[in-house]
Amino acid sequence: MGRGRAKAKQTKVARDLKYRTWDTDLDQLKRELAGGDQGGNASANGDNDGDDSDADDYHPRR
Repeated sequence: MGRGRAKAKQTKVARDLKYRTWDTDLDQLKRELAGGDQGGNASANGDNDGDDSDADDYHPRR
């Protein structure tokens, strides 16, 4: 019991994703794929991947 509201919300989100019209900026996509918009060594999410100073602190248990 009580699943009706959650299922209705999932159905609403699924319909929204299925029927939404996407306005794709093809010029921006072209720049991103070419790598012209990123400066330095930034990752895809904008983080700077050059600093690994905290990587030395990680020691997994075996």
